[in-house]
Amino acid sequence: MTEVRRGEPRSWLFVPADSEKKIAKAVDSQADAIIFDLEDSVAPQQKAMARGILKGLPERTGGPQWWVRINPLDSEHHKDDLELIGLASVHGIVLPKAESGADVTQLAHRTGNIPVHAIVTETAASLFGLLSYRDPKSPLAAMSWGAEDLSAALGASSKYDEDGALSFTYKLARSLCLAGAIAAGVQPVDGVFADFRDESGLRAEAEAARREGFTGKLAIHPAQVAVINAAFTPSADEVAHAREVVSAFEAQPGAGVLSVGGRMVDRPHLTQAQRTLQRAT
Repeated sequence: MTEVRRGEPRSWLFVPADSEKKIAKAVDSQADAIIFDLEDSVAPQQKAMARGILKGLPERTGGPQWWVRINPLDSEHHKDDLELIGLASVHGIVLPKAESGADVTQLAHRTGNIPVHAIVTETAASLFGLLSYRDPKSPLAAMSWGAEDLSAALGASSKYDEDGALSFTYKLARSLCLAGAIAAGVQPVDGVFADFRDESGLRAEAEAARREGFTGKLAIHPAQVAVINAAFTPSADEVAHAREVVSAFEAQPGAGVLSVGGRMVDRPHLTQAQRTLQRAT
């Protein structure tokens, strides 16, 4: 196991909570956060058994964060899932099918201030509520987006264009999630890359997500973790440049624009540099 070196996990690995074998592999992976899934990957008749498995997991110190994806607020299984929140090793809750910040508030009334990672684009209505998560009193810690459930909700036959790229609706959902998370002051987490055998495709998608502003990505297989961790870890050159930018502004705190490495940088570049150093520590 590895210690999470940052407040924002780079890799969020889903694992079905009804499979002790898959849980063991996930716990032994290099993921920064593990999401024990009680929702989509667990059949209704298996959910009680899955909760029992999670209750039987040994307490531990260190290692990746442990999160539990519970069933949606209106699900018949939701109340039983909340019994797991008291487990000492559970860091937070992943809330699926969230449609607005009110859903996070409702969950907080039931669970207290345990951190919440909301999946915010899985229904048609959810696309109209992405700004509503901006609440400084909320336990919200992260927001991610999902295309599979949204595609089903919209009755789409495919979420891809003829060239294999995401269709406009799903690109919109992804961008709204990113903007909504930044507006709320929480971590923006990119969605899953479904083909876990396509390492180069995953790498390209993860690196593109990082360039856009996402700071982590969901994973569905342990084989994806190393690629995601690498994509969201600043390189040595990026860290060195960020330190130069920060040092330049520390030396001239009243400056608005400075020259660093032969290029002009301003206050937005300083903000980016500070974020780079934060992710690298």
